[in-house]
Amino acid sequence: MGDGEPRVPTAIAVTSADMALPPQDERTLPAAVLQDVDRRPLEHVLAELQTLVDQHGHVIVVCSEAVPAGVERRLHTVRALLETDRIALFRPPLPPLGIAVLARQLRQLASCDLAPGVLASAGRLLTHYVHAGALLGSVARLDHVPVDLKAHARSWVPGSQFGVVAHPAPQLVRIGPEAALAGPEFGTCLLVAKGQLASDWVTGTLAPSWRVQGLRETALPAESAAWWGTGRLTEFCAYLPDLSVLYQLVTSVRRSACHWCGIDVIGDRCVFCSATAPLYGDGGGGAGGGGGGGAAPARERALGHRRDPALGRRRERRALTG
Repeated sequence: MGDGEPRVPTAIAVTSADMALPPQDERTLPAAVLQDVDRRPLEHVLAELQTLVDQHGHVIVVCSEAVPAGVERRLHTVRALLETDRIALFRPPLPPLGIAVLARQLRQLASCDLAPGVLASAGRLLTHYVHAGALLGSVARLDHVPVDLKAHARSWVPGSQFGVVAHPAPQLVRIGPEAALAGPEFGTCLLVAKGQLASDWVTGTLAPSWRVQGLRETALPAESAAWWGTGRLTEFCAYLPDLSVLYQLVTSVRRSACHWCGIDVIGDRCVFCSATAPLYGDGGGGAGGGGGGGAAPARERALGHRRDPALGRRRERRALTG
């Protein structure tokens, strides 16, 4: 693609309409909603994804670990039948509201001049800046966060509530006068999705303690009750809302070329073909794989990219390989 030729934005797809959050800004692209992929005829889903690939070149499907097993199987089946490395299936370890937030961040970035492989890899990086949790009326069936016996016992006490953070590090406290959850060390907005539990503690206590720069509300994703193990909840997610900050984070990371499919990526793995990106060594010698001509141009392209420190701190560099 020449410098003067506009890039067709990579499509960001979600598996239900409630995971397609309203635009964060005027540049946020709409999500492609793959509704009921496990219930519709296979040929319909095949045609839908083929059309997205034809129109956008690449498709990144962001879905929750709480989706029915049939959805994941159908997506893998469609990708295999289309015999393409242009569809990435991305399932980050986030609760449903966090998944929706991350998908919207990718929709923001899709409007920028980022290559498809860099955009897909950016999802893994930005996951580490999402703080996702919930206010729960019970933790008896919570299996994504460690729950001790005392908390389990308190779940049966009428009126008990628990503050939980599932990502980036698990936390669980019983709500009381001294209850607090450690939050992000940078400026964020807070998105709140109210279920069958009042959100007063989230909006009145948690939000001020996390010093959020804005608070918005949205509908609770349908997958949230299954993920958290109860419908008595209010889910929340703190995130970076500013496109310029997201773009700076992504573009400050060293790029390399996937040695298998050749597209530019950041981090150690291509999200489209699942191949591990080339490793850099101080001595300049290539790692295994033989001296075939196919890998050499990719290595040369990769070494031609700037090799800035990943965000200047070890924690951010580890974020790309976690």
